[in-house]
This record gives sequence, structure tokens and C-alpha cells, in this order.
Amino acid sequence: MKPAIAVVDVHRSFKVHTEFYVSPSARKTIILVNGSLATTAAFAQTLKYLHPQFNVVLYDQPYAGQSKAHNSNIRPITKEDEAYILLDLIEHFKVDYLQSFSWGGVPALLALGQRPARIEKAVITSFSPLLNEPMLDYLEKGLVSLLAVDRAGLGHLVNNTIGKHLPSLFKRFNHRHISSLDEHEYRQMFAHVNQVVHLESHCQMECLAGVDIPLLFVNGEHDEYTSPQDVRLFAEHLRDCQFATIDNAGHFLDMEHKAAWLQTRDVLLRFLQGPALRETAYRSHAEMPHAIAV
Repeated sequence: MKPAIAVVDVHRSFKVHTEFYVSPSARKTIILVNGSLATTAAFAQTLKYLHPQFNVVLYDQPYAGQSKAHNSNIRPITKEDEAYILLDLIEHFKVDYLQSFSWGGVPALLALGQRPARIEKAVITSFSPLLNEPMLDYLEKGLVSLLAVDRAGLGHLVNNTIGKHLPSLFKRFNHRHISSLDEHEYRQMFAHVNQVVHLESHCQMECLAGVDIPLLFVNGEHDEYTSPQDVRLFAEHLRDCQFATIDNAGHFLDMEHKAAWLQTRDVLLRFLQGPALRETAYRSHAEMPHAIAV
């Protein structure tokens, strides 16, 4: 399963590495939006159940992964920049669906607030409109490591907090990736985190008024950082949203164990492939064997 690789020029401002997984049988295309410090590789588990059901678009932000060699990375980019890039890629690849993970929910919701005509449905995973106490504690500790460019310290912090439910193999991959990032990537994340920790909410709720498509929010049962309880605040601001809680899962959902992978797959495919339902709440209680997803 080899993707078509391309570097897309976004209005001569950014050059973005993209991977396009085409399926001859697919009628719809979905784009995946990464969380912070992540690259296209972070969606390896997700790709397994989305393709070949859909054509799948993955991309690296200008400062990350295989995009960073094509950009100057002199200054950090904003979440508005990331939303602008996402909107351009939606048009470029003729995208029908969107799925974001963790901090990728911010540019995803900003982009959806612009009502891109092509997008029919969107899935927002491991995201919350609130910065609760555990998340603020994690971010404040992260600022210290980011400012000091403490690679090992940041890797341990991520694995001991939002990544604490990951299998040991994935924790090793996570630590190796985080501890090998370039300094500009730490500056990028510091600028973003420093901004959001001084706000009551990192999600600009006013942009949600423009969202007019069905949304599904998926969170892990044991994710204290973006909790299933906190995410339900979105129901007060969106006209058509559903919620799913993945049993016995933390922040990283389909990476954590096989049962979580299966349940996340079933929840997403049911939402994306089924008719648009006017529901405000949904929870799956799949009974599946526990195994490590590797």
C-alpha cells in the first residue's frame, strides 16, 4: 500500500508534504489532521481501517516531518495558518470527510467554521474545548521542557501523561521521535502552548456557529486530559453532533490495544458510512478481547 507522494504549494506561503492513499473501490476521500509534534506516521493504525474504505490524505505540517525541509521555519505558524493549509488541501484533493486527532482539533474546527463546501462529515478525536486541571498541569510542565529544549524530559513527560496507556513499544517509538525533533519544532510548540495556557479555552467557540455538518467527537474512557465529560460542552454550541466513548482507552485510542482499535474502527466507519443522524449522544459498548495492537 504505497501512497502517491507530493509536495503541495499552499499559495506560495508553505510547502506541505502529502501522502495520498488511493483506493479503486472508494467513492469518498478523507483527510487526517495530526496532533502536535506528530507526523503522518502517527496515523499508521488509523490508516489500516480507513483504507481501502476511503481514499486517505495524510500530511505533515510545514514545520514537521517531511515538510520541514521545504520551508524556512524561521517563525512559528499559527493555528489560523494551519486551518488555512487544511482548507487548501481539502480543495486540492477534493476531500469529503475530515478526521483530526488531539491538538489537530483546533485547526480542524477553525477550518470547518469556514464551511468548506466539500466536507460532508467530520470526526474530532481526543479533543476537548476545555483546558482542565490535568491538561493545564501537563502543558505547564511541557513549557519548561520546550523552553529548555529538554528532549529526553519532554519525551518522558508525554509518555507519563497523555501517553501513559500506550504499550511499551509505542512509548519507545514516541520517546525516540520526540527526543529527535529539531529546535524549531520545540519553538513552534512552545509558542502555541504559551498562548493557550493563558486562555480559558483553546477552542474558539465563536467559530462553531459556522459549522453546519454532522460532527462526531470520540474520546477515551480513561483520558483525563481530554475527557468524555468535558467534550460534551460542544453540544451547547453545535447543531448536529454526536459523542462516542472508547472503552478502557486513554488519549491515544486506536494505538493503545486491539479492543480499542476495533471499537474506534467500528464507531468511525458507522458514522462516516451511515446516513447523517440527528443525535446528540452515542456510546458504543463493544465486548472484544484485549490484545496489543502492533
